[in-house]
Amino acid sequence: MEKKSYSPIVPALTKNAITVLERRYLKRDKEGKILETPVQMFHRVADTIASAENKFNEQADTSVIAEEFFRMISQLEFLPNSPTLMNAGRELGQLSACFVLPVGDSMEEIFDAVKFTALIHKSGGGTGFSFSRLRPANDVVLTTKGISSGPISFMRVFDVATETIKQGGTRRGANMGILRVDHPDIMDFIMCKADKKQLNNFNISVGLTEAFMQAVEKDENYDLINPRDGQISGTLNARKVFNRIITQAWENGEPGIVFLDRLNRDNPTPHIGAIESTNPCGEQPLLPYESCNLGSINLGKMVQNGQVDWKRLKEVVHLCVHFLDNVVEINNYPLPQIAAMTMGNRKIGLGVMGWADMLIQLGIPYDTEEAVELACKVMSFINDEGHSASQALAKTRGAFPNFKGSLYDKKGAPAIRNATVTTIAPTGTISIIANASSGVEPLFAVSYVRQVMDNDILVEVHPLFEAIAKERGFYSPELMQKIAEHGTLRDIQEIPQDIRNLFVTAHDITPDVHIRMQAAFQKHTDNAVSKTVNFANGATVQDVARVYELAYKLDCKGVTIYRDGSRDQQVLSVAKKEQPVAAAAPDKDTSTGKRERPKVLKGWTYQMQTGCGPLYVTVNEDSTGLFELFTTMGKAGGCAASQSEAIGRMVSLAWRSGLQARQVIKQLQGISCHSPSGFGENKVLSCADAVAKAIQAHLSANGGKVQHTKRVFLKGACPDCGGIVEHEGGCAVCRLCGYSECA
Repeated sequence: MEKKSYSPIVPALTKNAITVLERRYLKRDKEGKILETPVQMFHRVADTIASAENKFNEQADTSVIAEEFFRMISQLEFLPNSPTLMNAGRELGQLSACFVLPVGDSMEEIFDAVKFTALIHKSGGGTGFSFSRLRPANDVVLTTKGISSGPISFMRVFDVATETIKQGGTRRGANMGILRVDHPDIMDFIMCKADKKQLNNFNISVGLTEAFMQAVEKDENYDLINPRDGQISGTLNARKVFNRIITQAWENGEPGIVFLDRLNRDNPTPHIGAIESTNPCGEQPLLPYESCNLGSINLGKMVQNGQVDWKRLKEVVHLCVHFLDNVVEINNYPLPQIAAMTMGNRKIGLGVMGWADMLIQLGIPYDTEEAVELACKVMSFINDEGHSASQALAKTRGAFPNFKGSLYDKKGAPAIRNATVTTIAPTGTISIIANASSGVEPLFAVSYVRQVMDNDILVEVHPLFEAIAKERGFYSPELMQKIAEHGTLRDIQEIPQDIRNLFVTAHDITPDVHIRMQAAFQKHTDNAVSKTVNFANGATVQDVARVYELAYKLDCKGVTIYRDGSRDQQVLSVAKKEQPVAAAAPDKDTSTGKRERPKVLKGWTYQMQTGCGPLYVTVNEDSTGLFELFTTMGKAGGCAASQSEAIGRMVSLAWRSGLQARQVIKQLQGISCHSPSGFGENKVLSCADAVAKAIQAHLSANGGKVQHTKRVFLKGACPDCGGIVEHEGGCAVCRLCGYSECA
């Protein structure tokens, strides 16, 4: 085979992309010094994945396929999931992003799952669980004659384990917790994240059945089943349960829902097992002990001269399937059970990013029927070509081992290499690297602001919008600033109407459009589609209900919604003109820089008992909100007093610079020392923990009331850099530094 020659030129990476790569992806030495460039990283990944060819032909010249992989990745036409970029060709060698583990109804099985979770998170993966096998709270435990503590109590064990493991500083642990709607503890599960103080390492979803949805439509009762013995243990009104799910999702975005029967309807290997859960963002249904390797095509790169480049798209799809099948082959799986299950089914999940970018280049507004029709056409093409590529691999490498008895086999379909081929995942940080819009989401913003050193404010503009603005003659720095302040183009008269229609953002689009777009992609996707349905802050519970019902009607496999401002920790990153801030705690900063100290402040002092003696914490406020914090350490001196003073100074600086109280609490809470104090809810683990508890007490005492202020730029959305946070597939991702809430 003649070796093809490709240009070594790599597209210029954006500043944000380089920041993300340097912080999380590039190889480092023991001292933290970066050892490779982005181009060298692309070569490392391409060469490593191409080396799998030798497993099928020891004499194979891997340089040809390595060059094709490198061209595709380095040109940002395709990127694999983050663990593959991070770990391919490195000692860890764990390349999968998502796993599902079984949780059995015994102490041994539960804590085996906790141990396995730790190993997976240590390797850089996220985990999904169904807790539906666990007997309900207060149920009988025959071996001890005691009573069960129930699924939610054990979820807290997994949550604490996840919090403890930091995954080497590159990827945070993330979990999905699912409970069947017919489990006796379902109402407690629906409410388990209502106070926002627990299970923060979990996304949660209720597993809905067809029988339940039919009962909702008829406003009938349905049976609750005790998983210990399969017996009916009670009944609930389906409509009331459904309304509780919707109301709680309206409150803070959780729980999501997954339609379990639909997941199993499309389970390609029912003879191997039933699907109980998904990965943390909900798009990848998996059998117990199964993993999946994901990757996304950048659709923005598949447009030439205002037309979809179907020829290149086909080439890239076939190359991607080859790439992902190689990943399955050389992956270093964290558990032998996972290796066996994954190799048996060889599932891959090829998805897309840059969908909004493709539409803009084609001149098609996101919220049109034409866009929905194109979504069907593009994803149908990718799915069909992906299956064709997998069938071609099966001719030379063999079908996946569990093919016999699978749905393919029963339908008389050709042998195929991979049990599933397509998945639409949230693309989070890899879309930042590719400078592409996330997944199948609309644009989050056309222009936004970022704060850099010395409190300078820079305006970031979508490159396609900037190019069109300059071409059409309406570009100016002042206009870009105005767009960033508005957060939308809708009311900016200086911009032509056709451009305003084309560059719609997530909050310009009705929830119905979000669901219809999700359904269009789902129709031609083997697994599921990760998509967030955005609601304005003023949306009603009934608005959410209509979307859930539409998702069921349009055959979606799940729904994740987010109502703007419905979580305490969210801070809007684009302004709402003359609108009060309604989404945060009473410590909101109203300036873009550090506030100056007035001569007189009001304050409260809280006594906290620590292992070093009483710690007095004084919280002072100015007219805006929380301003500064002082500590006095009883009669103790030395290290305890000086460390407490240092904490107070840093907290004061953070508040004066705009950081939220809850972010300070998150950083300090749970830090332990050699001398804790107290028991139960009153236990104080350290002086830092005492400061966090004092701030919490202050917030509670003041009712969490919001200071209503006018804003141009609200910073602090991202706990790492204060940049934009987008809600995507049940996760929050920063477009500036790559921080991910659940990855």
